Amino acid sequence: MARKSYFVTGTDTGVGKTLVSAAILEAAATLGKRTLAMKPVASGCDETPEGLRNEDALILMKAMTETLAYDQVNPVALRPAIAPHVAAAQAGRHLTAERLVGFCRGLQMRPGDLLLVEGAGGWRVPLNDRETYAAMPVVLGMPVILVVPLKLGCINHALLTAEAIRRDGLQIAGWVANRPDAEAMDCERETLDYLMRNLPAPCLGVLPWQQAPDPRELAGALDIAFLFEN
Repeated sequence: MARKSYFVTGTDTGVGKTLVSAAILEAAATLGKRTLAMKPVASGCDETPEGLRNEDALILMKAMTETLAYDQVNPVALRPAIAPHVAAAQAGRHLTAERLVGFCRGLQMRPGDLLLVEGAGGWRVPLNDRETYAAMPVVLGMPVILVVPLKLGCINHALLTAEAIRRDGLQIAGWVANRPDAEAMDCERETLDYLMRNLPAPCLGVLPWQQAPDPRELAGALDIAFLFEN
């Protein structure tokens, strides 16, 4: 059974959740850990001879140490690059937290040291008219890793997301700052200092901007040892 499981969310869509997840997987591998990952729901998939494939899911597959079938990593693949509940409705499918929990529990039973479950968009992305994606990690009681992009407005978005996670009864295990642009944001150091003082979790690292992101290189910017404690 996967000994440690974490849910990876972001303050918004396009903030680098997959890059951070892959870098954490690579960093764990350097510690000799066996790793697994999944992205239960992925919209924006490409048609291939093997079926629908999502770039983020393929990145996770490359970064993890264990071998899984694509459908285990991304059991719900949706073609349009739009909100998952809308993409699912267009495909005649109905997303539920119960179903996603089942997929995750299946992977939690696999041998390994670390399982990362990457969400879609931010914390309150809808699954259907009644549930948001947050319902899945809540049912699983899964600690959360938060990805924060270093750009204008990130303090507000990070604090609001952290507040929502804690209100839902979950622990924030750590957060990662990601530089989404080649030029550093104005007052980056002050922004990082404020987040480090006010987010209720340790910073796992600050990922530098790369024109061609390489999770193996970025792994060195992370300190994840304490994720395996206790």
